[in-house]
Amino acid sequence: MNNGFLPVNRKDMESRGWDEVDFVIVTGDAYVDHPSFGTAIISRVLENNGYRVGIIAQPDWKNEESITEFGRPRLGFMVNSGNIDSMVAHYTAAKKPRSEDMYSPGAKAGLRPDRAVTVYSRLVRRVYGDIPLIIGGVEASLRRFAHYDYWSDSVMPSVIIDSDADLLSFGMGELQTKEIADRLNNGEHISTLTDIDGTVYKTDSVVGINALTVPSFEDCRQSKHHYATACRIEYDEQDAVRGKRIVQKHGNVYVVQNKPMRVLTTEELDAVYALPYMRYYHPKYEALGGVPAIKEVEFSVTHNRGCFGACNFCSIAYHQGRQIATRSEQSVLDEVKLLTENPHFKGYIHDVGGPTANFRQVSCQKQIEKGLCKGKKCLAPTPCKNLECDHTEYLQMLRKIRAIKGVKKVFIRSGIRFDYLLEDKNDEFFRELVEHHVSGQLKVAPEHCSDAVLDKMGKPHIETYRRFVKRFYSITKQIGKEQYLVPYLMSSHPGCRMSDAIELALFLKQNKMRPEQVQDFYPTPGTISTCMYYTELDPYTMERVFVPKTPSQKAEQRALLQYFKPENKAIVLKALKDCGRTDLIGNGPDCLINAPGYGNKPTQNNGRKPQKGKPQKAKVFKAKGRWEPKR
Repeated sequence: MNNGFLPVNRKDMESRGWDEVDFVIVTGDAYVDHPSFGTAIISRVLENNGYRVGIIAQPDWKNEESITEFGRPRLGFMVNSGNIDSMVAHYTAAKKPRSEDMYSPGAKAGLRPDRAVTVYSRLVRRVYGDIPLIIGGVEASLRRFAHYDYWSDSVMPSVIIDSDADLLSFGMGELQTKEIADRLNNGEHISTLTDIDGTVYKTDSVVGINALTVPSFEDCRQSKHHYATACRIEYDEQDAVRGKRIVQKHGNVYVVQNKPMRVLTTEELDAVYALPYMRYYHPKYEALGGVPAIKEVEFSVTHNRGCFGACNFCSIAYHQGRQIATRSEQSVLDEVKLLTENPHFKGYIHDVGGPTANFRQVSCQKQIEKGLCKGKKCLAPTPCKNLECDHTEYLQMLRKIRAIKGVKKVFIRSGIRFDYLLEDKNDEFFRELVEHHVSGQLKVAPEHCSDAVLDKMGKPHIETYRRFVKRFYSITKQIGKEQYLVPYLMSSHPGCRMSDAIELALFLKQNKMRPEQVQDFYPTPGTISTCMYYTELDPYTMERVFVPKTPSQKAEQRALLQYFKPENKAIVLKALKDCGRTDLIGNGPDCLINAPGYGNKPTQNNGRKPQKGKPQKAKVFKAKGRWEPKR
């Protein structure tokens, strides 16, 4: 098994009869050779094209020798932080250090540095000077322009400036990686590789470059209006069909982003997933407790990429793009059959999904030639009239997977876009989803109930969710199963006032929902919501946006979503009093908490009133944080 992994040290390299490698890939994750890991895909793509690749996983950034395991590679270094941004990996939304890192052996925290791409790249530069240095992965991709950094509470320059890299590969990098490698191999200098789609480079002059210019790093740092303007343009041009080259000045240097790389064809995506991955972590980690991240993906299958849902708080549309790419049915079936041969396999496929599981086709045919619409969303606040919704192919594939020998159950866990599901006039998929593919509970993401907040999130209004819930439990009852919906909810998103948080608390109470976990909004790089958080402006309207930023505001909103917890009583009491909602304090049926000296007489409401009307016809009750019909 060890021989199937790419070399991780000089001994491995020499055992293959190599005296050098062409590329060294440095990553902030442990080495897991599974197609859910970017390092695995890029390394196998390079190998498949005839290049010798060595992997240096989680080097000791304080020790220069840790980067010299293979000596000087023939063509260059490629650096990434791992599957997620290193700062997100290290810190919670409250900026507290995390105690575990699922992408490290034994879940041990601290094995990669903060801002790993920059730290690793500088280490390479110190040791190997002007060797070709290419950065990529999520951290580099989302920080390719001047960006707000939540952890330092400042606007930082493009990571290609801070890291002193030659090229930055953004998005899903298979095609640009091959082109970079081939051109370096053909003798081109790294400084001449300025015309590759899906890459960013630096230059001293932009004379003769046809590009859109966004406000400079210095302007973005000094003016929130300039920052919002830059953010909108950068986001709007993230389209492989109609996207334009973008220039942003940083001091005396220009950062140039070429248009995004085209989406892989089905045949190309099939080829990527057919590469000889070991589909597990390297054996050297076994004695350290393994790499926990493998548990979520070992028996999961990715069938698509991209997301035209494009929620404002999510980075997928900015990284992978909004256009959907899919694998063929046969490619997916072949992978499932391969999984059934795994000695660890117990008969359960944990997921057949992707960024959004039920996106199996482009949202409309127009985008193939003209790209996705600029400044518009396919699903929010209401579905586009040109939206094409059909689950037929996805359903047929799931049926064939269920019929494979050795497969007992096929779950869908990576997220169902319920508003898209409701647009399908044929409810066959909905019925079979409920009957065959729910593991007792289905996770969905209404996120909030206030339409004003949902608009800032780029999500559908709550009535869409109500329709979905009603239909889900109707089908569940018809098939005689006991299954639940587990809704994801978010507190403190830009645009969410205390009155909106109270509205959500009332929504939860009225529907007998008691969430066990609540996600506080996390301003990660490269999202529209993060732009709103920093600038307090909507980049598409330039209207002011209220943003709950102080620890007390965020704590109160989070506590309101769990108003029923005794430890939250004092903070909920303060929030209700401050908002003039003492009518919600007492022992009445609509009260959130009880406290001495308060009755049920309404007081002046200084915020918006909660939504009127019943949220749904069926009565519901709370059972371990789930929402289910009362029997």
